[in-house]
Amino acid sequence: MASGIRSVTERSGEGVGKPILDVDNGEELMLVQLDVSIFLGSSSRPPESPGTLYITTRQVVWLSDSDMAKGYAVAFLSVSLHAVSTDPDAYPSPCIYAQIENGAEEDESEDSDSESDDTMNLSKITEMRLVPSDPKQLDTIFAMFCECAELNPDPTEGEEDGEYDWITSADQLEDDDSEGDADPNPAHPIGAKADLDLAHSVVQLQINDQRFEDADEMEQDGKNGDN
Repeated sequence: MASGIRSVTERSGEGVGKPILDVDNGEELMLVQLDVSIFLGSSSRPPESPGTLYITTRQVVWLSDSDMAKGYAVAFLSVSLHAVSTDPDAYPSPCIYAQIENGAEEDESEDSDSESDDTMNLSKITEMRLVPSDPKQLDTIFAMFCECAELNPDPTEGEEDGEYDWITSADQLEDDDSEGDADPNPAHPIGAKADLDLAHSVVQLQINDQRFEDADEMEQDGKNGDN
């Protein structure tokens, strides 16, 4: 189930620290990008002050540089869409835009008028923007975003219709066609009727040829009698 955005208050290492990774289960750090602001939720709320962005094989983590107890993380399984946004009408600065699945019903998710600028319920957040101070870094961030997202496919995708029913070879396709076109009479395998039709045509042709020969002989005998 999608968990949405969660708060990160603990870090590892010295200085500003780094996110705590689940290394026992294979999580790896893939990208570190300095001077990135994060913008969560409605457009009426101001962005957080710049921090450091971490992209791992499992999640996206942003840690504040000024407040060691402030940070946010979202698993790739909760990211339903991500894209590069450069439209100033959508947001004044170029950014990575992401839609977040939080597991809540649509009417329970964030309403732009439901919260003040000073409060934020992370369980209702459905949008996130990552704004690097250098827009030239967008392509690098987006490429890594895509690469790590592919490592985390939706486990429920394709389950709504039951078992996967993929055709993986031409032989399988031929087998499926033969099952659908099978002769209802097992005594006549596929192709038997065609052979019978061909034999019947040959016999009919031979009969016609014999009739033509008989007619020619009768015509010849009639001419000889006239002479």
